Amino acid sequence: MKTTDAKPRLERFAAHERLIHWMTAISFVYTGLSGTALWSRRMWWTAAVLGGGETVRAWHPIGGMIFALLLALMFRNWAKQMRLDADDRKWLLVSHKYAVHEEEGLPESGRFNAGQKMLFWLQSSSALVLFLSGAVLWFPELMPRGLRLAAVLVHPLAAVASLGGIIVHIYMSTLVVPGALRAMLRGWVRPAWAASHHAKWYREITRS
Repeated sequence: MKTTDAKPRLERFAAHERLIHWMTAISFVYTGLSGTALWSRRMWWTAAVLGGGETVRAWHPIGGMIFALLLALMFRNWAKQMRLDADDRKWLLVSHKYAVHEEEGLPESGRFNAGQKMLFWLQSSSALVLFLSGAVLWFPELMPRGLRLAAVLVHPLAAVASLGGIIVHIYMSTLVVPGALRAMLRGWVRPAWAASHHAKWYREITRS
């Protein structure tokens, strides 16, 4: 526990965790916007913002590869901490309380709560599907017709799932849980915040 301006603080995310998180976020935004430009005529304006149709067509798969690589680094850092335990399963059954700030009766959370863990696995699985189906669409001349048709359907569905998860993530971290965004920007939280939102994690780090 560190103290600044006479107020204690706890390290929530190390510098390398925050760097990977924000680089992943930037690559996700670029890949998502360029992908919508390729998917729908109504989103062609995003192609103009990103350098034009030819540029988007060339860089969208590269952006996807960068996103997948960065997410793989995040997976390496956090996968063990994202395993669901018995308390997490109970938490999911009453997760609606968390969204409306009725946290009484919710099982205590570790470093990540069950909702964050589910988002992690959604993004990881979606990224894998996007990577594999994107590879098929990137090199269609090398792929059998059936696989190409499947990729045309699966790729946007996985993108919608991933985008939906990110929208919920942004909403929760900015509006529902004050202090969560600051933790990813500055790397630290106040002890009271940690004890309120991640009680098991708080006890673990304050005992060490």
